[in-house]
Amino acid sequence: MCGIVGYVGERAALPILLSSLRRIEYRGYDSCGILVQDNARGEVHLYKGLKSISDLIQNLDVAQFPGTIGIAHTRWATHGVPSERNAHPHLDCNEEIAVVHNGIIENFRSLREGILHNCLFHSETDTEVIPHLIEKTLVNLRREKPHTYTGDEELLMAVMREALPCLKGSYAIIVAVKGFDGLIAARRESPLIIGVGDRENFIASDVPAVLEQTNRVIYLEEGDIALVKKDQIYIENMDGGEEVRRGASLISWTIEDAEKGGYEHFMLKEIHEEPKAIINTLREYLTETGIELGIRAELMDKGKGTGSGTGAGTGTGAGTASPSLLMVACGTSFYAAQCGKYIIEHLSGIPVHVELASEFNYSDFVLAPDDVTVIGITQSGETADTLMALKKAKRFGCHTVAITNVLGSSATRIADETIYIRAGPEIGVAATKSFIAQLAILYLLGLHLGRARISEHEFMEWIEELKRMPQVAQMVLDDTEAVARRYATYLAGFENVFFVGRGVNLPVAFEGALKLKEISYIHAEGYAAGELKHGPFALLTPDTPVVAILSRDNVYEKTLGNIKEMKSRDAPVLALAVEGDEEVGKYVDGVIYVPDTEPILSPIPNTVALHLLAYWTARARGCEIDKPRNLAKSVTVE
Repeated sequence: MCGIVGYVGERAALPILLSSLRRIEYRGYDSCGILVQDNARGEVHLYKGLKSISDLIQNLDVAQFPGTIGIAHTRWATHGVPSERNAHPHLDCNEEIAVVHNGIIENFRSLREGILHNCLFHSETDTEVIPHLIEKTLVNLRREKPHTYTGDEELLMAVMREALPCLKGSYAIIVAVKGFDGLIAARRESPLIIGVGDRENFIASDVPAVLEQTNRVIYLEEGDIALVKKDQIYIENMDGGEEVRRGASLISWTIEDAEKGGYEHFMLKEIHEEPKAIINTLREYLTETGIELGIRAELMDKGKGTGSGTGAGTGTGAGTASPSLLMVACGTSFYAAQCGKYIIEHLSGIPVHVELASEFNYSDFVLAPDDVTVIGITQSGETADTLMALKKAKRFGCHTVAITNVLGSSATRIADETIYIRAGPEIGVAATKSFIAQLAILYLLGLHLGRARISEHEFMEWIEELKRMPQVAQMVLDDTEAVARRYATYLAGFENVFFVGRGVNLPVAFEGALKLKEISYIHAEGYAAGELKHGPFALLTPDTPVVAILSRDNVYEKTLGNIKEMKSRDAPVLALAVEGDEEVGKYVDGVIYVPDTEPILSPIPNTVALHLLAYWTARARGCEIDKPRNLAKSVTVE
């Protein structure tokens, strides 16, 4: 989940590396490091430390770090505490090979204690085995095949082909070699892109890092090794060892899309972009006659019989009848998938099963390929657990679909088909507009699957309601933010909060709790409103407020009854309810009103309101909102 960047060209490398690093600081911010090569003078300049990228930009200058080749890293710690010695880049014993790395080397300890036992290690990290392994391989090849390779390029690519198969786990790496006029990059189960410039090229974990410099991007694929010079990009894949062609994609985002645009935090900007995210996503797939998701029509004809089974498979064979759809996801995307279950079952009648990707990967599920389509939902398209789940589904022969925000991401290459959300770049670690855009896709998918069971008139009514959702989201921002901010100031004084909901708004309660806990550091839990009496009531006190979500649905009266039960335990209750609901105000301590919608569509206004509540609570507590502690944006490790 770290961020890595590299530059080779004719300009000074340092300013470019610093600017690029700042744009992907959301991938990790425990520590950072930069190495710049000045081949004209035969010098290498290295800095590693615990300062922020902003501090580095202010305090480092080109005079300190001359050179036109460099690599840099911003860290999210996995092995070893954040410290100067654990920061990247890491060097070999002779300090001639430098590596920055994103991922986890699972066999690093056996390498350190085995073939690298004679090497001197300075850090606790798994990464440090990589430069030592490259050095050892280089020495061996020079000794064993002294006349085989015609130049440094050929030799270094051969070294990488020999060394990389020794690494188990995941990696995206950039390698700088003293005196060499280029960089080498490689990836396995971690994202890596090459930005294509004019007599200069860039390497990075993610597109925003290079967007200021170029909009032409090559997405490296699994097993790729790339040699990158200022006027050359050569790529080969370890599977065949032959050169492979990877075309460049044009990125439609602008650098302005990735800037704060006058907002104090990216998160607030991205909450205010939620209406636009819905508009862009709907516009992509709505046509004059209906919905065109770009997936095969026959895809969703499989397994529409509900059968008598209750799971997606069993541990002992194909087992009972399987549901038609299995959704796998993590974090916020998992809550979107849970909403999707309610949405798709309501609109289409097709059964949906939802699994945490991290649990699904190590379960005894056996999938029936003729009955189950597996949908992986991942904002970045690089979530390691979700990618593994898609791969597992493909091993069973299931058809797979990715729902993601990122063109060319790993999920798009693993899945058979892809549906893109159109949220644009999301920089804040806490996902907001991408969650809303995922909901928009799931509404479209539910209607697409259910079209055969509803009349044309009803179908078009649903389409019109969907088209109204950007306006509904904007109304929440315009009319509710001040109220949410006022109640946020109140919540900021507590250390424990419950969020409760029922039906389609139960996952929204989970999402609200997640947002509050990750950016305000308040302990928050989402619960089904009817479940608190089965244990959590023991925690209700005047110091434990409850945020209760109500919609005018078939469980409204039940939820209202649950709220009365909570109030009888002296817990403060803040309700999220639809405009015109005067009844709820009789039983709670405060109400945040949102526009009335069809109940199945209520997650959209409710989510916007809860995102605002979380943001302003964290703001009142003075938290580092865009960079919450211990977290990173793209979870590319298990």
